[in-house]
Amino acid sequence: MGKVTGFKEWPRALPDKRPVADRLRDWRELYQPQPRERVREQGGRCMDCGVPFCQQGCPLGNQIPDWNDLVYRDRWHEAHLRLAATNNFPEFTGRLCPAPCEGSCVLAINADAVTIEQIEKEIIERAFAEGWVQAQPPRARSERSVAVVGSGPAGLAAAAQLNSAGHRVTVYEKADQLGGLLRYGIPDFKLEKWVIDRRLALLEAEGVKFVTGAAIGERPTWRELRDTHDAVLIAIGAERPRELDVPGRELDGVHLAMDFLRLQNRAVGSDAPAASPLLATGKRVIILGGGDTGSDCLGTALRHGAASVQQIELLPAPPRGRDPGNPWPQWPVVWRSSTSHEEGGVRDFALQTKRLSGSEGKLSALHAVRVETVGQGEGGLRLVEQPGSEVTLPVDLLILALGFVGPDTTALVDQLGVARDARGNVRIDRSFATNVEGVFAAGDAQRGASLIVWAIADGREAARAVDSYLREGAPSWLPTRGADQPFGGR
Repeated sequence: MGKVTGFKEWPRALPDKRPVADRLRDWRELYQPQPRERVREQGGRCMDCGVPFCQQGCPLGNQIPDWNDLVYRDRWHEAHLRLAATNNFPEFTGRLCPAPCEGSCVLAINADAVTIEQIEKEIIERAFAEGWVQAQPPRARSERSVAVVGSGPAGLAAAAQLNSAGHRVTVYEKADQLGGLLRYGIPDFKLEKWVIDRRLALLEAEGVKFVTGAAIGERPTWRELRDTHDAVLIAIGAERPRELDVPGRELDGVHLAMDFLRLQNRAVGSDAPAASPLLATGKRVIILGGGDTGSDCLGTALRHGAASVQQIELLPAPPRGRDPGNPWPQWPVVWRSSTSHEEGGVRDFALQTKRLSGSEGKLSALHAVRVETVGQGEGGLRLVEQPGSEVTLPVDLLILALGFVGPDTTALVDQLGVARDARGNVRIDRSFATNVEGVFAAGDAQRGASLIVWAIADGREAARAVDSYLREGAPSWLPTRGADQPFGGR
């Protein structure tokens, strides 16, 4: 695959980024176009490794060595066809996926992995530029209707697949615009929203119907939705945030990360006033949470012009290289710096918040203690406070980026009797079916908060299950699926 000696000749190379001073003044994406010859070289680094661990590491099963080789050989159209066969939205994953495939790349054993994610983005962007990506409505319709609730990556992937199979698909979204957290949770400097709109226009041209402002559970109810469709797919995400349960949480100045990001994204999209109450301008900002959401809040606060920004993680800093207990091809738990970290701010680790304080109802200080992790039985860890390590940090705006605990299933349970698992997610069987006849679930709603690539993979597999359900005992007018139709392959 690629050039046999390519990994020896060319180092890993990502596209150039816009200067920090420039990108902090706007909300545009920060990576610059990569010269095509450099992309070819990066594809040529793909080794003839025999067993494609990268493909195994990708939840979508992307045929990575194949399209790396095709890019190296300058056969871009074929590379696009190979990529589109397994991934509905490479323009999303090519920008947002943490790339578990790269962690499984054979080169990553003792060198730098192939730039798989960037090559994926380059393929799809060239495909759009060359006009290779066109709407492909199904040749025949089954007259079966499917309601997909949620327009995030899982819902959109399922809708695309089911529509391609000929079913009549309607996507219901509670917000006033489509895209779920892609639109409202991801800053524009990582994903400009025209990228979403471009794909939505294609899906609409292919026959997918979209309904916004649809608060399922209220109008219509879940029962009404089920009674008016042949099948329902729940793809509502896992939006319930993990809270900070400490004294002082009620003080003015403490906000959830999604509220902070959502208001800013709406302001950039011009569907909300620019003067957000959560502007970080001139404020001392602390972000609790060291993950991607916390990093997104960091970049957003810096663009607001915060006086200072500190990102705090409860766990200790990860090692600079793989720990012996974290061998390849497992996902490498190692030190990472995002593009937001390059732009400014301070990171701190192993700090546990104990309480918040302020005056006249307004936040002014965070009180924390340093902790260390101590191993316990069966590989578990517990946090132990270090005596005399108390710290007090001044803060005007505290952003809680502590992750998510699952979907909001209250109406689902009350109106449909949908069962939940031990973690509060929608419970499904191997065919993505819930305990309610004709009701399925995909993505974070049944998995819990996870990666965009898992959401797309779940959406595709759930669509396959819904399609099989709709075809059981199907009337003669329901077309037979051929090998060239969407579910003929993986």
